[in-house]
Amino acid sequence: MSEEVKVPTMAEYIADGKQPEILFWVGSAGSYDDRAKKITKAFVKILNRANVDFAVLGTEESNTGDVAKRAGNEFLFQMQAMMNIEVLNAYEIKRIVTCDPHSFNCIKNEYPSLGGNYDVIHHTQYINELVETGRLTIEGSTYKGKRITFHDPCYLGRANSVYDAPREALKKTNATLVEMKRHKSTALCCGAGGAQMFKEPEKGDMDINILRTQDALETQPNIIATGCPYCNTMMTDGIKAKEKEDSVTVLDVAELIANS
Repeated sequence: MSEEVKVPTMAEYIADGKQPEILFWVGSAGSYDDRAKKITKAFVKILNRANVDFAVLGTEESNTGDVAKRAGNEFLFQMQAMMNIEVLNAYEIKRIVTCDPHSFNCIKNEYPSLGGNYDVIHHTQYINELVETGRLTIEGSTYKGKRITFHDPCYLGRANSVYDAPREALKKTNATLVEMKRHKSTALCCGAGGAQMFKEPEKGDMDINILRTQDALETQPNIIATGCPYCNTMMTDGIKAKEKEDSVTVLDVAELIANS
């Protein structure tokens, strides 16, 4: 990435007596997974290009507790959540943007009952907002003529009914958007939800990600677009299993927009 990437922390903002427009919640995958870090960098590139006043928590950000909750450890979830809420409230955070639908769902729907009330939006929603307000201009020639199919993340789609935002963002690339037979409310999970990302399938179970990748390949895409770092991993593994790495690429919406 040739452009200088600026990522200020909340601590730096408060030291200067300022408050950013948004807090970018990076999430565990976006912080530690090498592939997901590229999504984080792409989104930061977009924020920098649009001159958005944003900050991250940096070392003060901890796991949302989502995985612990899905795995049945409510006690650990509440410990993680309360720790994060204490930090967020101390900084008087109002608006949070994240590339991770799991963090999005958890902070948006499960933190309020523990005292954490924030305006939480997904990065695809925020990208559209930047374009609509004229803060971000997309050339839209990089992917012209390419076929893109979008995989709906469970916690973005069925859990929160956010279906249009990622598709609207993808249309701005001027690529041809092709839908899988199972999409939006009928979309199949990538296989990572419910803490399944961190374990192998039970004996006798099929690999859900292979099944979902087959759905995507039936649309004859050049690119499978995702809006979640976990979906990205599962679909990438599916492409490898199907030996389609030379002809199909898996990219996050933020990466497609940043490249445009």
